[in-house]
Amino acid sequence: MHFFLRAACPALVCLTIPACVAQQPRLLVAEKGAQSLAIIDPASGTVLASVPEGGITGHEVIASADGKLAFVPIYGNSGVGKPGTDGTNIAVIDIAAQKVVGNIAFDHGIRPHCPMIGPKDGLLYVTTEIDKTITIIDPKTLKILSAIPTGQPESHMLVLSHDGRRAYTANVGPGTVSVIDIAARKVLKVIPISGNTQRIAISPDDKWVFTADQTKPQMAVIDTATSTVANWISMEGIGYGSAPTPDGRWLLVALPDQNKVAVIDLRTMQVAHTVPVGNYPQELLARPDGKSAYVSCEHGNQVAEIDTTTWKVTRTISTRKDADGLAWAGKQ
Repeated sequence: MHFFLRAACPALVCLTIPACVAQQPRLLVAEKGAQSLAIIDPASGTVLASVPEGGITGHEVIASADGKLAFVPIYGNSGVGKPGTDGTNIAVIDIAAQKVVGNIAFDHGIRPHCPMIGPKDGLLYVTTEIDKTITIIDPKTLKILSAIPTGQPESHMLVLSHDGRRAYTANVGPGTVSVIDIAARKVLKVIPISGNTQRIAISPDDKWVFTADQTKPQMAVIDTATSTVANWISMEGIGYGSAPTPDGRWLLVALPDQNKVAVIDLRTMQVAHTVPVGNYPQELLARPDGKSAYVSCEHGNQVAEIDTTTWKVTRTISTRKDADGLAWAGKQ
């Protein structure tokens, strides 16, 4: 099978990859402190490779719809709103070949961060923080198509509704969430949350959007029908990354300062379980089959696997320095 990839400007790359290898499911982990992407076999928990990204770190990752490519926005070497380098590109990694095979280049420092694949159009969406936009890219040609203003600075994280109609960004410093009409390419509303907010998730039925208040130990629950905060969920610590289970029953929330994951029952909107995990948990990812979930533990340099029936850690997977962004590649 011949696989062709054209980068935004570079020459054509041609690889020969066995189809059976390319389709294997993989867990992808951004190793933020090592400027690399870990490719993990989820069946054995083995790190197959740590792929260098080019010297400046990427915090987040997403896989193409067919599970063959990983897109890693190269953010820079600083935190949100802090001085440092402004990333100018997205690294494209062939998962089976375990190497960088392409590059999406911007013409200026833009701090690209959170990538998502459109559920209906299959396009690549990525927050481009410096420009206060979401940039839309064709993942097949790697060409930049357009950009949508978010109406706010520090639009750091992004979710897309499953019907493909809406985008929601967590705007960190302003402490807001932007509601965006994807087709119309415009902001519908900016929702105040708190003095500072981080990360964002959406329920499988598109009814709720969740973001973590960074000033109090609580999660904001946004009703997408009214674009208002409908509920606040108290937790024992400040939340960070979150992810729902595929059945929509639970929302898992990382509590970095507690070294725990809070498990929220979305029927009652209350914390039902807490799971002790490694040092400084960051991002959550539920497996497509819903049987387990993964949490990256940045200061522990590991990913913990959580059984979603017993709510216990079943194993930990060691990574290189500062595990952060997570993605699933391929079918279950």
